[in-house]
Amino acid sequence: MTKEYSVGVLGATGAVGQEMLKNLSERGFPVKSLRPLASPRSAGQKIEFDGHEVKVEPVGPNAFDGLDICLFSAGGDASQEWAPVAAKAGAVVVDNSSCWRQDPRVPLIIPEVNPGALKKHKGIIANPNCSTIQMLVALKPIYDAVGIRRIVVATYQAVSGTGHKGVEELAEQTRRLFNGQEAEAKVYPHRIAFNCLPHIDVFLDNDYTKEEMKMVNETIKIFDDQNIKVSATCVRIPVFSAHSEAIWIETGRPISPDAARELLSRAPGVLVIDDPKKNAYPLASLATGRDEVFVGRIRADISHENGLTMWVVADNLRKGAATNAVEIAELLIREPELVKADWS
Repeated sequence: MTKEYSVGVLGATGAVGQEMLKNLSERGFPVKSLRPLASPRSAGQKIEFDGHEVKVEPVGPNAFDGLDICLFSAGGDASQEWAPVAAKAGAVVVDNSSCWRQDPRVPLIIPEVNPGALKKHKGIIANPNCSTIQMLVALKPIYDAVGIRRIVVATYQAVSGTGHKGVEELAEQTRRLFNGQEAEAKVYPHRIAFNCLPHIDVFLDNDYTKEEMKMVNETIKIFDDQNIKVSATCVRIPVFSAHSEAIWIETGRPISPDAARELLSRAPGVLVIDDPKKNAYPLASLATGRDEVFVGRIRADISHENGLTMWVVADNLRKGAATNAVEIAELLIREPELVKADWS
């Protein structure tokens, strides 16, 4: 008989929290009991899980008692406050915020990339940034085969990465512009409708944004490679769902586009769509609602003898957040002795 687990979801009423609940149900995760959690202002709402209505409970000091696993997607401040509380209560936390990603005590996990690092957890496990997840799922087979010295990436990120408020702003601005009215920017520093903003998160002292440096630092930690060089430019675009990335890599040894295509076609979690003559390549509209990382436009980088370039697309709320978190939980329960927390 399959062992069942008591599962909590903190941030259950948010965009990613809703996707986490959907993923747990769709993937048949062995849930004995579900405890949706949120801030006091959202407590009392009812959410649907597995065909049943469940009441959202307020997060608090005793909210994690009796839980085995808790998925967090309530922002960095909530994770900073409540992840240690949950872990000390015995629940293994899979946290979707950036709060714990660079903490040396906390493994940063993509199941297709570095599942072995999970065994080092002490009760808190970090889910990487959405853009990092899809990039490294696509690059891992090549990294293993020939090595990667350098990555240059430009992202084209959907407004759902900002949550419901980003989606609502794009929809409202579009409606207003179609009706000849001024479009007010509240969520983003400039209008997002019919525009592209090379600005995600705050600018740092090196003139990169925090989002861009997440991709740099997370790649180094996940690959456990201090020598790999990464440079990112992250752009918000007027698309509701799914992030796209143009990626250039310098490999350690030469690899042909055909060989890379073959590697990727066999890689877990990857779907290759690459037939330019038939206009077949990954699209945000195709990736929306899917869990695969879509890869196409694989070709030699004509500016570098050991260079490859590709186009990578994935649903940022699913594989870029909720699905990756649930997949981490699935890894945990394959080795039940990992479903324990010894955070101190």
